[in-house]
Amino acid sequence: MTSNRVLIADDHPLFREALSDIVRSVYEEAVDCLEVCNASETLEATEVAGGFDMILLDLLLPGAEGFSCLISLRNKLPSTPIVIVSSTDHDETVRESFSYGAMGYLPKSSSREVMRNALRLVRSGNSYIPSQALGRGGERSPDHMPGSASGVSVMDADKASLTPRQMAVLELLAEGKPNKVIAYELDISEITVKAHVSAILRKLQVNNRLQAVIAAKNLIAQA
Repeated sequence: MTSNRVLIADDHPLFREALSDIVRSVYEEAVDCLEVCNASETLEATEVAGGFDMILLDLLLPGAEGFSCLISLRNKLPSTPIVIVSSTDHDETVRESFSYGAMGYLPKSSSREVMRNALRLVRSGNSYIPSQALGRGGERSPDHMPGSASGVSVMDADKASLTPRQMAVLELLAEGKPNKVIAYELDISEITVKAHVSAILRKLQVNNRLQAVIAAKNLIAQA
């Protein structure tokens, strides 16, 4: 009986087979790949088959509307890494996927080597995002991205000199929460949250909230 289990949700049999081969090349030990082809089968699998070490999810599954399947999976399995594998690579779709809890985003046009390296990163607790979503014009393989899974240079918490309040804001950013919710949970004004976010971006030497979220996942993992 294998201890590693990966759920692969895609409606194309050949692509599911290819993903299964890639997943097995990522795990040194045995891994059981469960393949499903639509949204209902994906959600049912989480009910009857127990937990998974990772989920590979196509956003355009039959029966899914927008990010509905991703949101449902994240609510049911909050600690399971979910990697979106999709033919859609629009920047806004990538960003929204991360805001809804994805740990990685792989365009289906990615090479097998990029996919393998990305899955290794996600399995180790990091995030992977194609660099074009960060405005860098073209995807880069994770093995060419020193310091983080996205190519963003991430400083450790001491070097970043984040205050405890800024770290609290950063952790909530990493959960995909908007400023209004962060303000409510920390009992501060939304204007104060915006000021903290600006300071965080400056101290982490990143340009936007998405880069800060990726940096947060690395900082929290190092804490």
